[in-house]
Amino acid sequence: MHAYGPEQGDVIVFIHGWSCCIEYWNPQINAFAGEYRVVAYDQRGHGESDWGTRPFGGEQLADDLSAVLDAVLRPGQRAVLVGHSIGGMTIQAWAGRYPQQVGQRAAAVLLATTAARQIPGRATIIPVIGEHLPTPVWVAQTIFGAPVPLPGFAIARKLLASRIMTSDCDPELAEFALSIVRSCRPTIRGAVARDLAALDLGAAASHITVPTSVIAGEYDKLLPTVHSVEIADLLAETGALDRLLTLPTGHLVNIEAAAEFDAELRRMIQVAGRSSAVAS
Repeated sequence: MHAYGPEQGDVIVFIHGWSCCIEYWNPQINAFAGEYRVVAYDQRGHGESDWGTRPFGGEQLADDLSAVLDAVLRPGQRAVLVGHSIGGMTIQAWAGRYPQQVGQRAAAVLLATTAARQIPGRATIIPVIGEHLPTPVWVAQTIFGAPVPLPGFAIARKLLASRIMTSDCDPELAEFALSIVRSCRPTIRGAVARDLAALDLGAAASHITVPTSVIAGEYDKLLPTVHSVEIADLLAETGALDRLLTLPTGHLVNIEAAAEFDAELRRMIQVAGRSSAVAS
């Protein structure tokens, strides 16, 4: 876990997704650490974090986030929680496992290109199969769970851009994204992918009771917009949905559309401030 910015500043906690690490949030760390206390941590097995002995799953994700919040928040302090992909699943899992902590520790939430269930069956990332038929869990586990290194040459960047990002994305952004993904150990990438394919958080998002923004990527093939809409509908039923925002990106929305993503996060920080003032 790393922390940046003024020690007494309002806290933002960034939670990355599959095959990423703290550095995935570099655009946001650079944008917000001058004013806020920015906290980011490596998910188990990613970056500098050990894999440990616990199996991947909702309880493990929830407990890790709870431990991070224990470590970084002062008594009575609340953070804005930002989760991308598995990071968004982490926040949902935490809310479902520790509903009493949500209002105590979160002032607002931003869920970016994430999901709660049916991940392989809704993905269109696998050419032909995923584009025309629901991908069976075992197929996704076989393809994405293979513990093989990712190549770093030009064709890999083009493949990443066409399947994970958008085909016309900035080559420098694609290079940055590929370097982040390739930094993940192949064994960890594969192990998480195999378990992620079967993950089902159900209606855990309904336990998020603070203002929440949901961001979807219009061209996201890995976690298509149907996931974000489903989560937003749950939040709308409980009154926690602030808004559902769709940006013209693939899966890596905070990299592909950093300015728009940062603007939405700044808006949610303001929403959190107003919510805290009303509560006071």
